[in-house]
Amino acid sequence: MMLKQIKYFVTVVKCNSFTEAAEECYISQSAISQQIRALEENLGVRLIYRENRKFSLTPAGEYFYNQSLILLDEVERLRRETVRIDKKNNRQIRIGYLKCYGGEELQHSIALFTKQHPNIDIHIVNGTHEELYDLLRLGEVDLVLNDQRRAFSSEYENFHLYSCYCYTEISNLNALSVLDKVTMDDLKRLPCILVTSKEQQENERDYYQNVLGYSGNFLFVDNLVEGRLMVAGNKGFMPVEAVTNIPQVGVSITRLSLFRSDVQIQRDYFAFWKKDNINPDIKSFANILYDMFANSLKIN
Repeated sequence: MMLKQIKYFVTVVKCNSFTEAAEECYISQSAISQQIRALEENLGVRLIYRENRKFSLTPAGEYFYNQSLILLDEVERLRRETVRIDKKNNRQIRIGYLKCYGGEELQHSIALFTKQHPNIDIHIVNGTHEELYDLLRLGEVDLVLNDQRRAFSSEYENFHLYSCYCYTEISNLNALSVLDKVTMDDLKRLPCILVTSKEQQENERDYYQNVLGYSGNFLFVDNLVEGRLMVAGNKGFMPVEAVTNIPQVGVSITRLSLFRSDVQIQRDYFAFWKKDNINPDIKSFANILYDMFANSLKIN
């Protein structure tokens, strides 16, 4: 019995369509139909009732589908563990960080860690809060630099790095730029520019509306550079975090303290990693990262 046939069968059931499954698997519809029939012949049972362009699972097909999901998950776990064992002697650490993070602490931490451990490969990715959580959960990264938006889980190390104040970057052309501080209510007539992926736009929108209380419109960008270009053109404001306030950001943008009622908004940042991750370099990097943020606070 071919593992590929099982994957085809599971894809057909998930898509509820031979046509869509064929597209997802990059083969023709006739080819995927042939593979399902070959699977049924190997098993000696019918898995699918075919009725014109529709199909339904037989009782045996329902059972086989449920068990196939477990089997494929175990095969993927086996693959990851095999790769991990193969790379034990080729040490590496995989780091994820927030797409909207604009500080230099991570950059300095990577430089120092590389100097201390020149034989360890560092792989770096960025993403939104939810994307980083998924990467960590699926074992695609070892450590992430992230803010806290979820309740702490006992499955992870929740290593507090620093608490930072929130600011907004706004064009010097905007009348609000002369203020020392602004509230979300002050900004409600301006579009809020958020750095996020297309898939996470609704999550970010929900956070700023329901947690931070912003009631205006949103614009979404892929990176900080694009966001700052829009701010410079007076297209809206962009929320940012920083260890300390930098009143002037370039010649065209001002950074203002961001308040909710009478309290400046704060955000807590952590290094997160799975407790069952045995990579010995995670804690070393987390400690360097912690020291970098602590030094930034002392300097400022």
